[in-house]
Amino acid sequence: MKRYGNLHGNSGIAAYEVGANFIRIQFTSGSIYLYTYQSAGKDDVEEMKVLAKEGSGLTRFINDFRPDYASRER
Repeated sequence: MKRYGNLHGNSGIAAYEVGANFIRIQFTSGSIYLYTYQSAGKDDVEEMKVLAKEGSGLTRFINDFRPDYASRER
C-alpha cells in the first residue's frame, strides 16, 4: 500500500492501494476497506483513486457520499 499524502494533516486515512477496478483504503485506526466497481460504482471508485493520488479530499468524499464497500478486511 502507498502512504496517503494527507496534505492538510488531519486525515483519517493512512494508506491506499489501487487496482484496475478497486481501491483499498487503510484508515489510521488500522481498518482496511475494499471499494470495488461492483460495490461503490465505477465513478465513485475512480474519483477515490484520483483523490488518493492527490493526497487530499478522500476522507471528505467518503464521509459525504458514503460509498458502499465490498469488504472490511480488518
